[in-house]
Amino acid sequence: MRAGRALAVGAALGSAAGAIFLRRRARSGDRVELYFDDGTLVTVGRGEPEAERLLSPARELLGAARG
Repeated sequence: MRAGRALAVGAALGSAAGAIFLRRRARSGDRVELYFDDGTLVTVGRGEPEAERLLSPARELLGAARG
């Protein structure tokens, strides 16, 4: 019985930690994700010159689409 309870508590704590990690990662700011035909992905973050060239038009498009 104790092993089952410990497993349940461990699973709950792991889920909570994962949720916190994912939320913090999602709030880290704007980024550009480039997907290539061979399945690779390159992520360019905010503040990098390559990202700013792509983020500015993307923000304009999203603003126009949202009205």
